[in-house]
Amino acid sequence: MNTLNFDYYYLGQSIGKYQVPLDIFDSINHIYETKLSKLEPANKQLIGKIKNEHSLLYNGNNESEMKRHNELPKNITNYFEDVYKHYLDVNKVKGYKFSISSIWVNEMKKHEYNPVHIHRGTLFTGLSSVMILKLPNTFGKEYSVEDSPTNGVLEIMGSSSGQFAKMDYRPPLNVRDFYIFPYDMRHCVYPFNGTDETRRTLAANCDVQFDPTKNRGLA
Repeated sequence: MNTLNFDYYYLGQSIGKYQVPLDIFDSINHIYETKLSKLEPANKQLIGKIKNEHSLLYNGNNESEMKRHNELPKNITNYFEDVYKHYLDVNKVKGYKFSISSIWVNEMKKHEYNPVHIHRGTLFTGLSSVMILKLPNTFGKEYSVEDSPTNGVLEIMGSSSGQFAKMDYRPPLNVRDFYIFPYDMRHCVYPFNGTDETRRTLAANCDVQFDPTKNRGLA
C-alpha cells in the first residue's frame, strides 16, 4: 500500500480526511464521463434531491432494484480498500471484515440538495465516504450571514456532548478530498445558486462486520 496523505477530526466518532492520488482521481472522472450514458441510475436507492445520480459499483443483495455490477478497475477498488483498512486500523477496530457495498456519483446542480441522512449498505455497520471530484467556481449569493456560508457545503454532524465538544463539521471543500466516517453519522449537503456549473462528488458505502463487545475501551 502506498503512503496515505490523511488527517482526522473527532465529533464523538472519527472523520478521516484523505487526499486522493492524482492518477486515481483522474481515472474516476474519466470513467464517469465516458461511461455516463450507460451507467445505472441510482436515484431510486438514494435520498438526495438530485436528478443525476449514477452507480459505478453495486455489490448489495437487493438485486430486485439494481443488478450487481462494477465499472471500476482493480487499482481503484484496491485504493478504496486500502483507505478503509487504514481508517479502521487507525481507529483500533479489532477483528473486522469489510467489503465495499456501493459506489456512485452525484452530479449536483443549482437548487438541488442532499437532506440530513445516514448511510447503510448490506449491513447497518460500516463506513460512509465522500470524494470531491469537481466544484463550480462559485456557489452563488449567500442570503443570510455571509461570514458563515452554507451554499454547497457538506455538513457532518457529530454525537459528542460537553462543554468543549465539537458538534458539527463543515470542511473546506477541495477537489481530491476524500472524507470517511461511520454509517450512523448524520450529514447533508446544502443547495447553491448563481451558476450552471455542477458540484460532482463520489459517494461510497463499505460494510464492516465486527464484534462490538471486543471494541470497547481504549485498550
